[in-house]
Amino acid sequence: MPYFKDAEEVYRFIGGLFEELARDEEMAPQLRRTNTVLQYRFSNPQAQITVRMKEGEEDVIDFGESALEPEVILTLDADVEHRFWLGKSSPTVALARGQIKAQGPVAKVLKLVPLVKQAFPRYVRLLEGAGRGDLLEPLR
Repeated sequence: MPYFKDAEEVYRFIGGLFEELARDEEMAPQLRRTNTVLQYRFSNPQAQITVRMKEGEEDVIDFGESALEPEVILTLDADVEHRFWLGKSSPTVALARGQIKAQGPVAKVLKLVPLVKQAFPRYVRLLEGAGRGDLLEPLR
C-alpha cells in the first residue's frame, strides 16, 4: 500500500516542500545554480511535479501537466521520493537498483543531494504539521 492515497497528497507534501525550498532565502539561490528544469513522474499514485530552478529566473513549480520543457526527467514510485525526503534512501542507490529511471543530465541533480539533506527535518515538520505522523511510521 503506497504512503500517499492520491496525487493531491503528493502535491501537498512533496510539492509543498519544493514550494518551501523555493521561498527559502538561503537554499533557493543554491538550488537555482543547477540551471535546469526537473520533472518528477510519479507512480503509486500517478502524479507529476515539474520544477524550474534557473539563475536569474523565477522559480516555477507545476503540479500535473506543465508547459515547461524538462531537461531532466525522473520516473519513480512516489514512495521512493518520500523515503528520500525522510533521509531513508539514496538517489544514487535507487538509480542503480532501477527504482528511479532518469533521462537527461542527472548528474546535475545528484550534485544537489548534499545540499538538500538539510531539508529533511523540514519535510518531517511539514508532515507533522498536517497531522500526518502516520507517514513517518516504519518504512514499508
